[in-house]
Amino acid sequence: MDATPNTASAKLTVGDKSWDLPVKHGTIGPDVMDISKLYGQTGMFTYDPGFTSTASCESQITYIDGDEGVLLYRGYPIEQLAENGDFLETCYLLLYGELPTAEQKADFDMSVTRHTMVHDQMNRFFTGFRRDAHPMAIMVACVGALSAFYHDSTDISDPQQRLIASIRMIAKMPTLAAMAYKYHIGQPFVYPKNDLDYSSNFLRMCFAVPCEDYKVSPVLSRALDKIFILHADHEQNASTSTVRLAGSSGANPFACIAAGVACLWGPAHGGANEAALKMLTEIGRPERIPEFVNRAKDKNDPFRLMGFGHRVYKNYDPRAKIMQQTCHEVLSELGIKDDPLLDVAVELERVALHDEYFIEKKLYPNIDFYSGITLKAMGFPTAMFTVLFALARTVGWIGQWKEMIEDPSQRIGRPRQLYTGAARRDYVAMAKRK
Repeated sequence: MDATPNTASAKLTVGDKSWDLPVKHGTIGPDVMDISKLYGQTGMFTYDPGFTSTASCESQITYIDGDEGVLLYRGYPIEQLAENGDFLETCYLLLYGELPTAEQKADFDMSVTRHTMVHDQMNRFFTGFRRDAHPMAIMVACVGALSAFYHDSTDISDPQQRLIASIRMIAKMPTLAAMAYKYHIGQPFVYPKNDLDYSSNFLRMCFAVPCEDYKVSPVLSRALDKIFILHADHEQNASTSTVRLAGSSGANPFACIAAGVACLWGPAHGGANEAALKMLTEIGRPERIPEFVNRAKDKNDPFRLMGFGHRVYKNYDPRAKIMQQTCHEVLSELGIKDDPLLDVAVELERVALHDEYFIEKKLYPNIDFYSGITLKAMGFPTAMFTVLFALARTVGWIGQWKEMIEDPSQRIGRPRQLYTGAARRDYVAMAKRK
């Protein structure tokens, strides 16, 4: 499904010259002015720091309406997918464009399950890291290293190799993430078990130990599955754009996903839930909330309320509503009735939703606000939060990468700049410099 053919144009006028720019229409969402030939026609570039007003590609995968608080995967509302399906069904949808039949789902689940183990030599690879290495540092290295272990799926011109690489990364990411966690806490690795579902298998690899049996809680497994669904894709965000940019050069898929993991590590992106949890810990108890709210309103105070507002959503983050319910289910399953952080979170949310300052600036709670509490309750340390984000987002990155590779209009990414440095000048010998 391509963008609707041009039925209108925009006129650009600079001085006494004018140019007509084609206007393209998507299925839903704002129209775009096609400026792909702007430089050739006018000798000028556009200036758009952060690319917030620039459509870098045409995509059929994910749609966000930030003003209305809408998130669609292939047209399906995120709420319906999280409520009715599981993560691997969402993976199939993102990769292939349609929800699977029962037979397709069974085949896909089996393919992923049969690829969950990693090459045994990866175990030795881990020993090269310091024992206190951050799990995300390990993930960046290990995901990139997959290309050194699986040479038979790095030819991006071969559709079959692209498919195998896609399945391998979806399947092996939980294993690598669990290995990073186990290495971080000094416990032996736990191998995947083929009779468990995706999320249950991951929980077992993280929390089982050789000296006793581990029984996976269905409630925790379902909660984690929802977390994975909510994080699976989010349109052309920083890490996804990084994957597409790396992929546009022809880099192998493992290297592209490693680039996405590296970008996700940033606190303004994947580390936001960890920052939100630290903020709630700093506040400590509900009585101190007014103090911190006033600090957030003070332009001269560097303090920021983490977990509120979103670069895209100017309404309530649709994922936050699901995450709030999931958080309560997890705390109830674990018998955590009086969690101080949850008390602070609930009261802070209530204050923010009724405070004129937050309403005016549309600073609604986002998914990071509750996900940090939920993951902490499950037993994950804060250093693992972004790793879990990377695990879930892998399928979105792969889907976006695959779409880019198969797009005949795609070219190597090459943003331009507004140069404000020194004009041309001649070299001055050392003896003549002042």
